[in-house]
Amino acid sequence: MSGLGTPRGPQFHSPDWASAPEPGRTTTAAPAAGHRGRRLPAAALAALAVIGLSAGAGGAAGYAAGRDDDGTEPATAAPPPLGGVPSDLVGAAARVLPGVVSVQVRTASGGGSGSGFVFDDRGHIVTNNHVVTAGSSSARGSITVVGADGRRLNAEVVGTDPSNDIAVLRVDDAAALDRLALADPRATRVGEPVLAVGSPLGLSGTVTAGIVSALDRPVRLGGSSRQTAVQTDASINPGNSGGPLVNARGEVIGVNTAIATLEGGGSIGIGFAVPIERARQVADSLIARG
Repeated sequence: MSGLGTPRGPQFHSPDWASAPEPGRTTTAAPAAGHRGRRLPAAALAALAVIGLSAGAGGAAGYAAGRDDDGTEPATAAPPPLGGVPSDLVGAAARVLPGVVSVQVRTASGGGSGSGFVFDDRGHIVTNNHVVTAGSSSARGSITVVGADGRRLNAEVVGTDPSNDIAVLRVDDAAALDRLALADPRATRVGEPVLAVGSPLGLSGTVTAGIVSALDRPVRLGGSSRQTAVQTDASINPGNSGGPLVNARGEVIGVNTAIATLEGGGSIGIGFAVPIERARQVADSLIARG
């Protein structure tokens, strides 16, 4: 499939390696103490980078513990979920999908597409800044959002925050969209199941499952100083930009914004999302000023 645009986005400095390569440079990381026999190949380290998910044109998991034949639980049976987090993500997907939209941008330079989600009951939609700018320095094109039911609505840009890669849109027909619940950031835990929802490669309503791989992971967004992000292994690809990362209760824990790649490839199971608390603060500020 063509027309994905040019990936762009933050540099990434892993705490596990001495430094990340700058564009066009090859570096060799020193092995961590106690792991001198387990260094990654130099070529792999040199190619590791984090890129923003390009806004290209056109563009559940569950666990069931089995039983032995004699009716006893196997030794590997999963413990019950902690903190009220259900193991089945099917219900979460059903709750979230009506509040996720495909964002389509048309500019003088061609435009692009991404994802977004309904932030409140006043028709505000959160997405990524790099989605609405679509490769331009500012959003001067026409923007359309497409809901899960296929309804197309014209949208306007309320405001953007390039440093956090957050943008807020507004549509007039707020009743046509379902607001998503936002998670309590203090309740998010490493290892809990999550869904990445959006329109990768233009395939609207796509859901991929994974876990929270890490919290407070340092990344650079929009060339700014390092900020913390939620890391996940849920598959994130171009077009997922701006879509929600949600927990098994269907609550948004982050805004999908970037992936790590090797040799310029696609998703390798290392994705990053702007934590919902920071995204909420940025969105509230943009709405208040807009």
